[in-house]
Parts: sequence; C-alpha cells; structure tokens
Amino acid sequence: MSDASANAAPFDVRYAYLHSQPAPSSDYYSASRCQASWSSWWGCWTGDTTAPGFQVTLTDSRAAQATYKGSARPQKMLWSWYSLRDLGDLAGQGDGPGEVVAINKVDLLTRYMNDYRFFLQKIGTSHDMIDLEPDFWGYVRSLGNPHQVAAVVSAANPTDCGSQENSAAGLARCLIAMAHKYAPNTAVGLHLTCWDWQTSTSGCVKDYQALGAQNADFLVTDVSDRDAGWYAQPAHGSRDMFWTDQKAAAALSFYKTMAEAVGKPVVLWQIPVGNMAQNNTLNHYKDDKVDWFFSHMSQVADAHVAGLLFGPGQQEQTTVETDGGNLISKATSYHASGGVALK
Repeated sequence: MSDASANAAPFDVRYAYLHSQPAPSSDYYSASRCQASWSSWWGCWTGDTTAPGFQVTLTDSRAAQATYKGSARPQKMLWSWYSLRDLGDLAGQGDGPGEVVAINKVDLLTRYMNDYRFFLQKIGTSHDMIDLEPDFWGYVRSLGNPHQVAAVVSAANPTDCGSQENSAAGLARCLIAMAHKYAPNTAVGLHLTCWDWQTSTSGCVKDYQALGAQNADFLVTDVSDRDAGWYAQPAHGSRDMFWTDQKAAAALSFYKTMAEAVGKPVVLWQIPVGNMAQNNTLNHYKDDKVDWFFSHMSQVADAHVAGLLFGPGQQEQTTVETDGGNLISKATSYHASGGVALK
C-alpha cells in the first residue's frame, strides 16, 4: 500500500517481499555504492546512488516514522524472504519441487546463505519480522521427511551452520538461528505451507516439528493468494474461494492445532482485500475475508492467530486503494473498539 494508506488507519505492520537471485560475489556486500548492472539484485533495487541493502534500511525507517492522525505511531516491517524460489531458477529448475535441488548444490547454497546473512545484517537491531520462504517448505514436504531431503548446509555455511544436519530440516533450523544471531530484535516466522492440511494435519505437525518450527517465533500462513471473485471467473478456473462459516472454522482449527503443536502463534499473511461491494473487474474483485475476520475476532484469537496482514497477492487484485475504503474503515473501527486479547 502507499504511505498515505498505511497512515490512514492504525495499522501495526506493513509487509514487503524481498527476493532475487543472490549476489554473485561478496564484493556486492562491501561496495559503497550499487552499480547500474546490479539492479536485478534485491540489495540494489533502490538504484546506483545508494549503498547495497538500502532497500531494507529505507523501508524500516519509513515504517518506524509512521503516523496516525498527525501523531507518531511506529509500525513494524514484515519481510517475506522468498529467495529460494530464485535459487531454483539459478539451478535451472524453476518453480516447484525441482527448486529443492538447489539446496544440495554447495556453490548455490553458499551464495544464498551469504545473501541471507547480509539481509539480516541490514536489519540489524531493528524490530522487524521475517516470513521465511513461502511455498518452499511445501515443496520439501512433497519430497518426504525433511530430515531426509538433502542439503549441503554445513559446507555452504560452516560459520553459522557447521553443527546442523545436511538436510532441509537442518537448513530451516539454521536460517532461524541466523535470524536470532544477526537480527536479535527481529521475530522470525517459518512459513506454514501445508497444501494437504485438510487431509493430513498430523503429517504437517510432524514435518514442521522436524523443520524446527518450535525454534521460530511464530508461524506464517495464508488463506488465499487471490480475491475469490478473480478465482470464480472461468478464465481463472471457476473456483469457489469464498468463505463460509464452515470453511473458516476448519481453517482456524488447523491454525490452532499447528500453533499448539509447536508452541508458537500464527500470523495470517496476504489476506485478499476484496469485498462484496466490488464488481469483479480489474482491481475490484469481490471477496469476503476482510469482513469475515473483522466480525469474528474472538474466534480468530481463540485459534492463536496473533496478526492479520491484508494485501493483494498479484497485480490484478483489489487493493486498499481500490476497495472503497473498506479495509481502512474496518481497521479503524476495530481499533476504536479496543480489540480482542491475544490467546
């Protein structure tokens, strides 16, 4: 959302993706200024007049300076660190289970680990949040026991991961430990990707315990990546992604089970912004999740959900600037009501 939208309601958190193929050499991290040819790397998205990593420090500063009704009201940044997707491209595998191949290639995983460390160092002592690798752990799970999915963890990062097992489970545990080491005031959330949750919640529990989710600070997951009205169109599969009380209860039961199994709360991320007053055209798609959540906050809290992060998952979706003011209105009214206690 725009800065104006972010300051129009008493929001607590903003989020942004960080992802690209990792820097090809350590020279990128120590340079005083980016070069124009480095612009595809996330550390130089702000251009060749800024230092590498300025994207993080600038955005953190902007969130910390947020206001509401003319008074200071600092916000936190949640970074969706999504770079194993790009490492899969570098390995020639693309999106999907094939990208897991990349974590067993020492040259690629070394570059990834160096990039992740640099990212954490740019956060430094800021009070941020990290959403660690959406989708990826689901691809790991599709290949079997995370302890048995190969990864060259200790060779790729002997400094931080020398004692970790060489598996996807060891990688997840090392990434969590690195966040606590290099960004000590930042909470790290392991992304909860269990596409089979409706039929195998117990399997999801087992796998996330293997991944070390109990060492993270929270779990992150998403209810949908597009507005329901977008999915309902024939061109997009004619899928029914609208919620009913029954669908919502099942999802909340799953979140509660996972939270209690690993002893950590859940944050819901990238919740579609659409509402039923929209007309199912570009950036104006219908959905019911904003209104459902704000009218069922006691049930949300009972499921150990500690945060709701709203935003579009793709450029055609409804946004806070195109939803007719619904999200800002709901958030403002909820804040004025005093809210519901976390559980």
